[in-house]
Amino acid sequence: MGLSCLGIFHTIIGIASIAGAVVGFVRYGKISLKELSGKIYFYGTLITSVTALGISKHGGFNAGHAFSVFIILLIAVAYFLFSKKEGSRRARYFENFLLSFSFFLSLVPTVNETFTRVPVGHPLAKDITDPIIGKTLLFLFILFMAGSVYQYFKQKKVNKSTSLYLES
Repeated sequence: MGLSCLGIFHTIIGIASIAGAVVGFVRYGKISLKELSGKIYFYGTLITSVTALGISKHGGFNAGHAFSVFIILLIAVAYFLFSKKEGSRRARYFENFLLSFSFFLSLVPTVNETFTRVPVGHPLAKDITDPIIGKTLLFLFILFMAGSVYQYFKQKKVNKSTSLYLES
């Protein structure tokens, strides 16, 4: 597989991050920064994105690095909304979307790297242009869109019940 020490560390933290997000989606329908799974996702994604800046197959700044910088920006804004706009019901919509979008974007290089490396010796894809990668990313994009719609309506319901509770 040819992973450096940084690459191994990056992969382990990235897997923990993905696990945190999946647990959050299953338990709460979103990545919740109030919960341990959300904290694992946030900090794991931050570390994974920063370490990705030190990893390059092609040398120099590339699309993978741009994804990392953008993901850091997305989770930073989501964290700001979580911590500084706690009372804003509208901010929850954006927080949910930004965290979910950061998760989807982190899966793009994850799928590319995994499919071009695993199984060792006979990877699923020859390179990033392989149709299996495109089909997998399309499937994940559809899941992301469906999940975003689900989160919107779930948050709308939470906001409505919260406003009813506050009015009582």
